[in-house]
Amino acid sequence: MRKKRRNGRVTTETSVEDEIVHLRGLDLKGLRARWQSVLQRPPPDHVPRHLLFAIIAYRIQADRFGDLDHETRQVLDRTGAKESGSAMAARLVSFDQKRTELTPGTVLVREWDRRSQRVMVMADGFAWNGRTYDSLSKVALAITGTRWNGPRFFGLMDKEDRLATEAQS
Repeated sequence: MRKKRRNGRVTTETSVEDEIVHLRGLDLKGLRARWQSVLQRPPPDHVPRHLLFAIIAYRIQADRFGDLDHETRQVLDRTGAKESGSAMAARLVSFDQKRTELTPGTVLVREWDRRSQRVMVMADGFAWNGRTYDSLSKVALAITGTRWNGPRFFGLMDKEDRLATEAQS
């Protein structure tokens, strides 16, 4: 628990971890009461204890740390229950690629040879050390003196992306 000032008064705010530990100890009746206080509506009669716990725990975390953004909620809402796993996976990959596109103003940081290298994403390329390059791979070459896949050098590709890229080569 931590103390927090609110309107000149000191209130005690329980950590999310403590709240979840408390939830684990509640029986079905206790979870139903907690649902009412957290979600401001009565819980559905048919929901079992483990789902009550999971939904309340999620809501507590989302209230404290922030919920899903609007775009993510839209993608999930458009995903039908009858959609195949591969179709859903393709939709999520496409969504993830759109979210990770580099926008001008983004700064990429990579440590190389015990020095921090900062690259600014520009509308027409990438700026590093006072020069503009048209690809991250050219920036990586300028930094290291060897050829690199630029997105890989800057950690923009996860393992699955790297394996797919290597398989295509």
